[in-house]
Amino acid sequence: MNSLKIKFLGLSGLILMIAISLTTWYNLQTQKALLSKLAAEHGRLLAETVRNSIITDMANGKNDRVSHILGKINNEPAIKDVRIFDESGRVLMSAKQNEIGDLVSTAELMAYRTGNFAFQSNLGDHNHFNSLVPIQNAPACYACHDASIKILGVLNLSLSLEELAHMQSSGRNATMIASGVMLIILVLTITAFLLVYVDAPIRKLVTAMDHVEKGQFEHAHTTVSSSDEMTMLSSKFNYMVQRLRELMDSTIKNERELAVSQEKLAHNEEVQAMNIALEERLKEIEYLNINLEERIEEIEEANFKIADLASELEEKNIGLSEAVDRLQALYKMGLAINATMDLTKLLDLLSSKSMETMKAQVGYILMLNDKTGNMLVGGAAGISDEFDRSMEIPIKPGGVSYWVINNNQPKLLDEVDKGREFSKMSRLGFIRESVICAPLTDKEKVIGTITVANPLDGTSFLSADLELLTTIAAQASVAIRNARLYEEQQHSYLNTVQALVSAIEASDAYTRGHSDRVTRYSVALGKNLGLKGDPLKRLEQAAILHDIGKIGIDASILHKKGKLTPADIDILKLHPSIGVRILEPIGFLAPIRDIIEQHHERYDGKGYPNGLEGDDWLIEGKILAVCDTYDAMTSDRPYRKALPHEVAVQEIRDHSGSQFDPEVAAAFVTMCIEGQLLKL
Repeated sequence: MNSLKIKFLGLSGLILMIAISLTTWYNLQTQKALLSKLAAEHGRLLAETVRNSIITDMANGKNDRVSHILGKINNEPAIKDVRIFDESGRVLMSAKQNEIGDLVSTAELMAYRTGNFAFQSNLGDHNHFNSLVPIQNAPACYACHDASIKILGVLNLSLSLEELAHMQSSGRNATMIASGVMLIILVLTITAFLLVYVDAPIRKLVTAMDHVEKGQFEHAHTTVSSSDEMTMLSSKFNYMVQRLRELMDSTIKNERELAVSQEKLAHNEEVQAMNIALEERLKEIEYLNINLEERIEEIEEANFKIADLASELEEKNIGLSEAVDRLQALYKMGLAINATMDLTKLLDLLSSKSMETMKAQVGYILMLNDKTGNMLVGGAAGISDEFDRSMEIPIKPGGVSYWVINNNQPKLLDEVDKGREFSKMSRLGFIRESVICAPLTDKEKVIGTITVANPLDGTSFLSADLELLTTIAAQASVAIRNARLYEEQQHSYLNTVQALVSAIEASDAYTRGHSDRVTRYSVALGKNLGLKGDPLKRLEQAAILHDIGKIGIDASILHKKGKLTPADIDILKLHPSIGVRILEPIGFLAPIRDIIEQHHERYDGKGYPNGLEGDDWLIEGKILAVCDTYDAMTSDRPYRKALPHEVAVQEIRDHSGSQFDPEVAAAFVTMCIEGQLLKL
């Protein structure tokens, strides 16, 4: 039992058995927990459905249907019991008429009083899952029940867990079988691996050793390729056998030469004859050496020719490599510019990528302003940070862009000093040594130029560089046209949705202009809190569209002059979620949907629709909540007049830390105190 195979198989089998056993145990525990959670959720949903049906029938005066509902539900095989008891534990209604008036079990009553509305119980050999759902007293029930009573009864629904237990048993059996099969497969695989990759090669080597032991060197050669290690071992063994054979042959040869020498000494005449023959052989070897030297000279001449051809081939390979590098650079640049549709980011990206691709010190894009006829810096890389990029650049002679726009073709200045018509100093604040400029077009109309200047290595640009920048300009023109079309599409979508919001507000004199005011307040507050760029743009769009969900709210509730009922308030609270669903098909508005959904959340988590609190709430949503509340308080409503500015500000200060984020509320109050809000 000292076999390495048995030891390895035993240890591997033990490790696999432990690993698979632990995995199987964990899967069984996970299945058990999942089934228990499934039972709890199923019981809760079923109980709430039954409760809603009962409340509906009672509200419609069909109290006699309650017993019918309980009886119908009790006929389901998975339902053990269903009853309604009061807070004292006495059964008010039941599918079993004989238990009406009895007291429920202590476990059920204690579970309700302690708030444990979902629990498991054992009755004999059967397991059940109980769900308790209170039936609240509502205004619709005041005709039959005293309004001071909060709970009319508690619905108790008991589900049988026998089916779930059967599912758990089936899952456990399947898991055990799968684990056993997996263990057997792994053991068989390891066994096969040992036999094929370890045992078989070793047996081949042992057989070869037996042949060596018997002196059968021609049969001792072995080839093993099952693994790199076995291949190396086989190679070393074959080399050892070969060396052993050579040593034996050399020994035999030396012994034979010694015998021959002894014979030569005994037969001097034969030795002299052999010396003569040796001299003749030496002459033949000398002749062969002369021929060999001539052949070597011929080979050297051929090598020189090959070296010349190799040099030419290397030059061609260098040119081919440079062409491949340019194509790869164009491909990577195409991927980069197609990844963004923001025109500002696109122009900056085109400038930097063009500079990198062309290995230049400066790269920039000038866009033509059709209204003024001047040029604007769309994107730039490598120029001084002190240069005012918002400054318009007039198109005048002496500039490369002036020539390119007038001629609608690219221009290469390998050395700016040679061209007297072009100024050496660029209007962007740097000295031009070597420049390439190409036009950017849209439907054959020049819309701007793309320029690179001053190679990094201090040399001049070549005609190949001009071709490369012309290709880049064609790519850039398409990308700019697509970005402009995308911005126009976004603007059209936004205007359409904003028109819907304006239509809603126009139908009500009390809310007219609400979204515009909230937008102005929100943008000012966002800037005060340090928002800029995309976050500030998202805040502005969300503020414009924050009440879009009111499209789905009944107009009678929106324009109701009296006090809103709890039911009206519940319906009105749906408008953030409705707004999200309305904007869901518009892809580019996806980043603002969460902001719109959160503009009625509260810092203490008591807001709606998701009850977010603290840092779970987006900063844009926190800003929108403050500004929306302020405008609502300072605007007339059907049920009240507008509050004074000072009162509204004090309300925001008083509810800081509860309804509003403290930092956002403090910034808003500071703006109000400094008079910034009144200027908007």
